[in-house]
Amino acid sequence: MTDGSTDSSRTDSIGTARERPTRDSYDAIAEAYTDWVADELTAKPHDRAVLGAFSELVLATGSAEVLDIGCGPGRITSFLAALGLTPSGLDLSPAMIELAQGLYPNLDFDLGTMSALPHADASFGGLVAWYSIIHVPDDGLPVVFAEAARVLRPGGWFQLAFQLGDRVDHHSDLAGTAIDLDFHRRSIEQVASALEPHGLLPVTRLEREPDRRGRYPEASRQGYLLVRKTSR
Repeated sequence: MTDGSTDSSRTDSIGTARERPTRDSYDAIAEAYTDWVADELTAKPHDRAVLGAFSELVLATGSAEVLDIGCGPGRITSFLAALGLTPSGLDLSPAMIELAQGLYPNLDFDLGTMSALPHADASFGGLVAWYSIIHVPDDGLPVVFAEAARVLRPGGWFQLAFQLGDRVDHHSDLAGTAIDLDFHRRSIEQVASALEPHGLLPVTRLEREPDRRGRYPEASRQGYLLVRKTSR
């Protein structure tokens, strides 16, 4: 677990050009974002079901160690722990990691980039990327998915969630706070095709219509993709 500090030169040299503005944006909105999403899982039964199925599959492999990539303030990491897994979280934003460590002091959270995961090969039985690849440009996905495959054990599971679409939305303001964030909307087929060269093969594909009337209104359809690393 890190102490909340970061080596900016290392992050920028090994990452994509969008990592610094993404990190700075989430640092700026960390507290507001954490307050807003605190109860989101309670309002989304599909999300809970997807994570529950993932947890059962990982535990069935005999390995409980999982990594929540792009964990933010740690809400998904905590939920996975409640399901019997041994999760740790990783995020690009120092402010998010500091909040996660304060909210869930019994869990491990590390500062780092998904393009160069600070973990040894075959460290985890499962990975989760819960709406975190949405900020990765298309040309950055091969590196991110190669890293995911590297740290995942053979036969391990990787659960992804992301908004569906075929465009990039840019946001420069959130509730009066200046940000610089790109949101990449992709199809399940596009993400699955980017994963397969790394031995991460699709097992379950789920698409959900946007919840426009709930406590957390959505503008886009939602996609959930579960893949498994080949055993060879």
